Amino acid sequence: MADLETLEAAPRTLASNTALNFQTPSHDRREPVEPATNVRDVDSVQLYLTEIGMTPLLTAEQEVVTARAVQRGDDVARNRMIKSNLRLVVMIAKRYLNRGLPILDLIEEGNLGLMRAVEKFDPERGFRFSTYATWWIRQTIERSLMNQGRTVRLPIHIQKDINKVSRCARELRRSMRKEPSTTEIAGCMDRKPSEVSYLLKLAERTTSVDSQSWEESDRNLLDTVPARIEDNPVNIVDGEKIVLCLESWLDDLPVRQREILARRFGLLGYDAATLEEVGEEVGLTRERVRQIQIDGLARLKRAAKRNGLSEQELLS
Repeated sequence: MADLETLEAAPRTLASNTALNFQTPSHDRREPVEPATNVRDVDSVQLYLTEIGMTPLLTAEQEVVTARAVQRGDDVARNRMIKSNLRLVVMIAKRYLNRGLPILDLIEEGNLGLMRAVEKFDPERGFRFSTYATWWIRQTIERSLMNQGRTVRLPIHIQKDINKVSRCARELRRSMRKEPSTTEIAGCMDRKPSEVSYLLKLAERTTSVDSQSWEESDRNLLDTVPARIEDNPVNIVDGEKIVLCLESWLDDLPVRQREILARRFGLLGYDAATLEEVGEEVGLTRERVRQIQIDGLARLKRAAKRNGLSEQELLS
């Protein structure tokens, strides 16, 4: 595998082919592109998964030592922290397939969130880095999908509704252990089935991850993406459990509290908004939104404290 100096020598090439680019990201955004399923993209994904699979995960003790070195400005430690957590990015990025960006672009966006998490992580808080990084990775990917995932951009409220459909479908799929119907998703969202059907049609992409990756193969793109991750005997499951745990805290809140917090702090696919903006979106006064926010944060803070997290880390 190429050494770190070689990897950093050609950031644009690596960002296109393997998404290994640890330089500080600029604020320039790429033009939106559609998913690709040709053999070159599949090979690039497999090459990237092979590359990151060769970097061992950090133990809890190594993670603390490395994170402290990062705080002291140690670039070698920073790169070690990033490279040892790239598999977490892939695990999260796979959830957003068929939403408007190719898998390599999703990974690259997630890597930007990972780099931000490395910069802000405080090891003295007492919890694992993957817990903290998950939120940064998810928010970066979701914001990117909203901003550039479609050539013809949908209104922001429609994009948010599509995100909510996807989230409800995933939760139902996990709880029922089968593919949910439009009616079941509508019940989860408290929307009419016809509205959910419309949103599902908007979310459909011209190229599906279920399509064949190349003519001579009976495999599809989704089959090829996780293969190297699953073959690698590393503790990816731990990261998945953490994500589910964090999501469950929000799920345990009353519906109104969950929506207010999500809109205020940019969670669950929403953009962060002011009290006034949230009030306009949900039909409540600014003061009522503030009261619901206080109650919701108190519940979330108690849940986080029981699990070694602070409110600040959850909503930063």
